Amino acid sequence: MPENENTARGQIIIEVTSALGLIPVQNATVRISYTADPENTLEEVTTNENGQTEILTLPAPPLQLSLEPQDIRPYAEYDIGVSAPGYETTHVTASELLADELSIQNITMNPVEEPDLVSDDVVIAPHTLYYDYPPKIPEDEIKPIDESGEIVLSRVVIPEYIVVHDGNPNDNSAPNYYVRYKDYIKNVASCEIYATWPEAAIYANILCIMSFTLNRVYTEWYRNQGKNFTITSSTAYDQKWIYGRNIYENISYLVDSIFNNFLSRPGVSQPIFTSYCDGVRVTCDGLKQWGSKYLAEEGYSAIEIIRYYYGNDMYINSTIYVSGVPSSFPGYNLNIGAQGAKVRQIQEQLNRISQNYPAIPRIVADGIYGERTKEAVETFQRIFLLPVTGIVDYPTWYEISEIYVGVSRIAEPG
Repeated sequence: MPENENTARGQIIIEVTSALGLIPVQNATVRISYTADPENTLEEVTTNENGQTEILTLPAPPLQLSLEPQDIRPYAEYDIGVSAPGYETTHVTASELLADELSIQNITMNPVEEPDLVSDDVVIAPHTLYYDYPPKIPEDEIKPIDESGEIVLSRVVIPEYIVVHDGNPNDNSAPNYYVRYKDYIKNVASCEIYATWPEAAIYANILCIMSFTLNRVYTEWYRNQGKNFTITSSTAYDQKWIYGRNIYENISYLVDSIFNNFLSRPGVSQPIFTSYCDGVRVTCDGLKQWGSKYLAEEGYSAIEIIRYYYGNDMYINSTIYVSGVPSSFPGYNLNIGAQGAKVRQIQEQLNRISQNYPAIPRIVADGIYGERTKEAVETFQRIFLLPVTGIVDYPTWYEISEIYVGVSRIAEPG
């Protein structure tokens, strides 16, 4: 689609951090241009103390283009260049913008005094619903587990990291990337479906993506083949993941809310290997992505969509075991008036995070959830694009935990 046919609008926020860790890069200059016309700067903005730009509104193709299968690209592509004192200039090519959705583009910058770090320019490949990728090689949804000595986990655990092999399993030249589990799921969902779809369809697709992934984790599928990774980015073997791509706010929050879920069948311990396909270019025995969108429009819930494709004995399961966080969610929200060790833990974590994100006010870690703690929680939620409620709910608890671990580089069993 010619850029002058971008008659709708989408939004984007750029978040810039250092490659040395979760250190916001403030006062970075961010220049945005059409990918098709990279020399013509459309916007030039500066990051704030949180390493973020303001939310920018930019042209995008009409919403309807992402709601039906077609050959017209339904998203705009933007190039983003970032420069900052003390850092190497970084570029992202073809960041995708959909009508009426907020895109989140994370950018990592390498300090110039770190010569061993390779330049981190990113080129975002086309979306799977727009471009022809290799179809999935069929696999059984339940993997045979015998006494051959294969490694199988004793319980379903949400891993801290997924090791993604960025190529097919036998391409030894392809790099491996360590990706936080939730970030991996958000990336795949943003690659595989459009954020403009009804929430029930997005929810159903995320459940399939998570169950697919956790089956690979639980059965140690590639490790048992002598590989040093969890999953690949090849659509022929696994699901699409694109290094450095943008994600969408609504997908991000839904993943934050349900990331410990997966799909199960009665009497089966492993998460079900939920193969899926677009249902237009490629057919399969599992969920059809475009079909899930149409079912959601007809009023089907996420579990009804799942059962439509996989049968009525499929159900949503969950695990309480989450790796890499200091302790698990207490099982109830923390709000004004709450007291005790869990409140103190959140206060201490927010104080540590505030060293990197100084907009978060320092608070007394007294175990009492007062107005000052609520204010710190609200600021955290605003920075990390969560609903600003001042309440530590399930998504906020785990986001605080993960950011805390990210800035402090420690995590103890909880």
